[in-house]
Amino acid sequence: MDYDVTVVGGGPGGYVAAIRAAQLGHKVAIVEETHLGGVCLNWGCIPTKSLLYNAHVLDLVKNAKKYGIDIPSYSVDWKKVVKRSRDVSGRLSKGIEFLMKKNKITYIPARGVLKDKNTILLSTKKTITSKYIVLATGGRPKQIPGMECDGKIIISSKEAMILDKIPKNLVIIGAGAIGVEFAHLYSAFGSKVTLVEGLDNIVPNEDKDISIELEKIFKRKNITMYTKSSVEKITKTKTGANVFVKGQKEIKADVVLMAIGVAGNVENIGLDNIKIKHDRGFIKVNGYMQTNVDNIYAIGDVCGPPLLAHVASFEGTLAMEHLSGLDIDSMNYDNVPGCTYCDPEIASVGLTEKAALDQGYDIKVGKFPFSALGKTLAEGSRDGFIKIIYDKKYGELLGCHMIGKNATNLISEISIARKLETTYHEILKTIHPHPTLSEGVHEATAAALNEAIHI
Repeated sequence: MDYDVTVVGGGPGGYVAAIRAAQLGHKVAIVEETHLGGVCLNWGCIPTKSLLYNAHVLDLVKNAKKYGIDIPSYSVDWKKVVKRSRDVSGRLSKGIEFLMKKNKITYIPARGVLKDKNTILLSTKKTITSKYIVLATGGRPKQIPGMECDGKIIISSKEAMILDKIPKNLVIIGAGAIGVEFAHLYSAFGSKVTLVEGLDNIVPNEDKDISIELEKIFKRKNITMYTKSSVEKITKTKTGANVFVKGQKEIKADVVLMAIGVAGNVENIGLDNIKIKHDRGFIKVNGYMQTNVDNIYAIGDVCGPPLLAHVASFEGTLAMEHLSGLDIDSMNYDNVPGCTYCDPEIASVGLTEKAALDQGYDIKVGKFPFSALGKTLAEGSRDGFIKIIYDKKYGELLGCHMIGKNATNLISEISIARKLETTYHEILKTIHPHPTLSEGVHEATAAALNEAIHI
């Protein structure tokens, strides 16, 4: 065999798997046809956060007067905004190339297709053999039949990051994490944004209280939202498109962004050559990320939800430790934190209130507003809250849901607490520093027990 482990795909699951395999003593290759880092680093997590930070800076400039700072005039250079995000991605991609060299991993810039269980056919017409193969081919934006992306008028999240100019009117179909992040971004830069969501609320996977709060905040920002709504058709015009929403008048748009989810890249990678099982666009795996062909593993978005970079990285590490014979626990998705980087940020882990009740728990719920924290008020932010859910009988921490400033950093405390099977008693008796956002976790816990001090 040419290699012990070959990873097909260089995204956050693939490159992490390759590094972990090398650390465990394997001879490793990674096959990637575009850029190391995958969608997350090049066209997803990282460049969007760069753009969103620019929006944050713009908001500070617009509201500088409330901090006693007068900025009489300013201008936005959109091309420089986009360039900054691309520069950030480029720098990180080069950093991953360095990590490949550091860990003595062979980087093969090509497309790879399974020929048999131990052989990969490269787009360079060469073949390589490997004892183990890891499929980390990622995913792509879903499309609506008859309304497919053309990259100009109807676009995906990729094109949304590199638009030539800020659209005057932007319609976003789908109000999950991607949809609301771009809604916030383009609204901050002056677009008239309309969100269309088929389910009952925007960010429908979040606790309902979170969804309702974000809807209130988006209304203040003049973002139009249609929930329980479906798009019947899109007709292109000379200047953009008309979007026909069922039960609503047509909406004129310069650009339409499709943000309705992700499909796994299972096509044309040779799955059927060796009868690897897949279903509804995703590869089927066991708790150790093994496919039905025992020397072939699959990780990341190609395996299905939760479609998150940190999940892909964790799966990659776990898979490599499993094939190396380490004694490890199988994959558990019950404690995966989710983060949405709109303004205000959203972060959650564990059960929603509805899910806890549906599972038969008798619960205690505490809620604490960020407006009651000295830290948020000092920084000029008052939106949002922390909601925490405990099992009444044993005090088990079932879930936590946050919307507010820096919520995405704060959620790790809860993830660790749940991993350690922490109870409300232990959170309540842990001293939290003042003034911080983390005090809100302590106060929300106290509120669940009717012991809150500051509300």
